[in-house]
Amino acid sequence: MMKKLAGYAAALMFSFMVPLAASAAMPLHEGWRLQSACKMQDAGEAISTAAYHPEGWYETAVPATVVSAQVAAGLYKDPYFGTNLRDLPGMTYPVGGIFARLPMSEDSPYHCGWWYRKEFVVPASEKGRTLWLRFKGINYRADIWINGKRIADSSQVAGAYRTYEFDVTDNLVAGRTNVVAVEAFAPTEKDLGINWVDWNPCPPDKDMGLWGAVDLVTSGPVALRSPMAVTHFTDASLKQANLTVYAQLHNATDKALHGIVTGTVAGIRIEQPIELTAHEDKTVVFDSETYKQLQIKNPTVWWPYQMGTPHLETLTLRFVEDGKASDEQSVRFGIREITSEFTDKGYRLFRVNGKPILIRGAGWSPDMLLREDPKRLRDQFMLVRDMHLNTIRLEGKLETEDFFQLADEQGVLVMLGWCCCDRWERWKDWTPENYQVAKASLQAQMLRIRHHASLLVWLNGSDNPPPADVEQMYLDVEAQMHWPNPTLSSASATPTTVSGKSGVKMSGPYDYVAPSYWYVDKDKHGGGYGFNTETSPGPAIPNIGSLRKYIPEDQMWPATSASWALHNGGGGFKTLTVFDGAMKATYAAPDNLKDYVRIAQAMTYNGERAMFEAYSRNKYTSTGVIQWMLNNAWPSNIWHLYDYYLDAGGGYYGTKKACEPLHVQYSYDDHSVVVVNSTYQPSARLSVTAKLYDFNLKELFSKESDITVDADTSQRVISIPDDALAAASKVYFVDLTLKNESGEIVSRNFYWVPSTLTTFDWSKTDYTHTPAIQQEDMTELMSLPKAQVEAHAISAENGKTVQVRLHNESKVLAFQVAVAAHDARGENIVPAVWSDNYVELMPGESRVLTTTLPSHAPEGASVVVSGWNVMEQTLRLSAGKAMAAAGSPAK
Repeated sequence: MMKKLAGYAAALMFSFMVPLAASAAMPLHEGWRLQSACKMQDAGEAISTAAYHPEGWYETAVPATVVSAQVAAGLYKDPYFGTNLRDLPGMTYPVGGIFARLPMSEDSPYHCGWWYRKEFVVPASEKGRTLWLRFKGINYRADIWINGKRIADSSQVAGAYRTYEFDVTDNLVAGRTNVVAVEAFAPTEKDLGINWVDWNPCPPDKDMGLWGAVDLVTSGPVALRSPMAVTHFTDASLKQANLTVYAQLHNATDKALHGIVTGTVAGIRIEQPIELTAHEDKTVVFDSETYKQLQIKNPTVWWPYQMGTPHLETLTLRFVEDGKASDEQSVRFGIREITSEFTDKGYRLFRVNGKPILIRGAGWSPDMLLREDPKRLRDQFMLVRDMHLNTIRLEGKLETEDFFQLADEQGVLVMLGWCCCDRWERWKDWTPENYQVAKASLQAQMLRIRHHASLLVWLNGSDNPPPADVEQMYLDVEAQMHWPNPTLSSASATPTTVSGKSGVKMSGPYDYVAPSYWYVDKDKHGGGYGFNTETSPGPAIPNIGSLRKYIPEDQMWPATSASWALHNGGGGFKTLTVFDGAMKATYAAPDNLKDYVRIAQAMTYNGERAMFEAYSRNKYTSTGVIQWMLNNAWPSNIWHLYDYYLDAGGGYYGTKKACEPLHVQYSYDDHSVVVVNSTYQPSARLSVTAKLYDFNLKELFSKESDITVDADTSQRVISIPDDALAAASKVYFVDLTLKNESGEIVSRNFYWVPSTLTTFDWSKTDYTHTPAIQQEDMTELMSLPKAQVEAHAISAENGKTVQVRLHNESKVLAFQVAVAAHDARGENIVPAVWSDNYVELMPGESRVLTTTLPSHAPEGASVVVSGWNVMEQTLRLSAGKAMAAAGSPAK
């Protein structure tokens, strides 16, 4: 029994990682069986024996939730298409409701427990070693059995974000077949479960089951876990980094042990003698005062990718007893230090290695069924960097080791913490078990992730800060686990009696607002000042190719069918009413799906560009903005910068434009032209040209200015005079160009601007948005004359690099010209991101757009060119000897 208790204590202490070099680990991934406990009379004692024959069970791999396993087995139609999700048993909660707050119906098949069963052989060579069974995520409770004996019950195994490691040495037999059986139970509305809030529906099982990996790990008598190296620079020169190294030790035996913890950190050797009493857990610390070699001179520093190189070092530690290595763990880490402070206006400002950083990021969502896809994950990191974003926010979706390793390697910062809107923030209703689960969950996550270089900040609350006792408990855990980064009480501005002001705001909006909103709101709501932890210009309608993948053809238009509604959000975002109303008032009421999508792309382009540009212009009066959201858990009509299928629409390219490293932009509030330098070097001499045109392209103003811009700053360069604006039409155009000393275009930006901006009804602002008293009027754009755009495409000999030359042969503006790569069936090739997209071409102007198709792109690809007032063209790709072959337009 002592072994079991020690194993359970270790479950609370030890983190899980993917070590570079470690004691032997055997992933228990394939070959699991799954069945409902309601369909069985057998108990765990029998199910967990080799003599048991699981007839009629589903085959699955782990990790897998119950519903994801059933979908993979073909039991249900694609739950992401149309309204198929609502056909799954147990989907009795209201459309748009937050299931986490509601009880599961008693007749739901997921109201029962579900058994996961796996047979495996422990190699005979492991005899005499200590055997550990690791669970990286169980939602929500479980009874765990091995070879006919229960090693933990559902009072011990409770919590979606806890990790578990059990000493099962006495339960397993080396060289023979062993069986592990887990009866998992779904979270109730009174548990700290996995919550999809109003982002999207929740599957009927509430994502119950083994959603994290299961491994069998061996060690000697002492296990070593969670190594971490923490950096402190002695001054701003970064010429000396003082490191402190931590690790967790557990003595699995019933006797005292003496040994040595030894290893290397960034190639530097360290060693420390250690005494452990029977079954003792201990934190070993190497500080730079005692171990002078940890005072590293001229270190190679880790930076976010926009600030420098995300250089990683290796930390390897092992416990050695009597000359034998008992356990060894390696992690990669960065020599870097992240701090935060308040600006003179009281806004939270983050610094990396002493340098300020304007946080520009977006909110992350995993797949709704918690399915993992390593290639898809890497593709999404590519998209984040292509948009020039520097941060991903995780709200309660605490992701895999693969995710955090990619963030480290690619230099993308991560802000993360608990979720809002269900039991996690209903502290007044917490039971003693809720409190203990929250504490154990935080401890497990701190130990699991704390060594990662990419971590920016941990949020102890989301929409609301915890009460004093809970916040203090969280802070105590973070101190005990030596969390090396800043913490926030919540994502909102609400202060607490424990930690005071947060320095951030969560004031919305989340639904559509006109582009000028981000400039004209200067001190009350979501405008471009301070640090806005989540905000958005609203819905993001995918392109038609993606819509066809989840909306049945007979429900495609109008955009009010049951399928459309289900793929909106929940809570206050169940409809597209605000977005559609603004479209109708500002542009026109579309007559068909093609027009609806066309206008929607222009609106999201304009909205995302304005939001990020306002925050960029105002740095460091603004200190950060997180777009809500980056991606979706399933195909959705709201809140993404690229859709579920990784197709990039208007919002993606508006963001990419706004966040480019050297950027020229227009200000809606004061009509200034601003250059933003997001690099950390002063610019060479630059040339800015600003032109103002009326709707008929009559030039009303033109000015050129030569400038240099300091590192990490924004600079007003030109102001468009009032008399020129007074002569403008109802809609006017601002054309901006930024060139380097060689005359090459560094940034090009084109705006369509109403002469009268939206009038906002500030008094009626709610958490979703600020309504308009009078919308801006851009209806003139609907009467743009047809433009004739000549297009020519060529691919390199490898067939993957594609270049499209566009030339406007007409005397009118070609507006919102877009290109997309299609396969032979006419479906979008994704992800295929272009150097620029949704562009405008003045009369006689040419532009060249490039992309590199993904490796899986089939032969026979084509490029489709379309636009607001441009006839759609399909260009068959022809391989050329050199990309320069596209230099002249086809005749």
